[in-house]
Amino acid sequence: MNNHLKTLREGRGWTQGALADQLGVSRQTVNALETGRYDPALPLAFRIARLFAQPIESIFTPPEESDVPT
Repeated sequence: MNNHLKTLREGRGWTQGALADQLGVSRQTVNALETGRYDPALPLAFRIARLFAQPIESIFTPPEESDVPT
């Protein structure tokens, strides 16, 4: 899944640690989310969306069709 989490975080001037604290997760989780190594569970996705006051689908987008294995 693609996301704009790093851009949103940096736009607020937050470190990964600061965002992690606000979400109740580890800094490593934020890093994994930002680099696309980890897709959030739905409750975490909702917390992220609420924190940035945006719909989930404006932060997280499905991979391009060409990226999906067949």
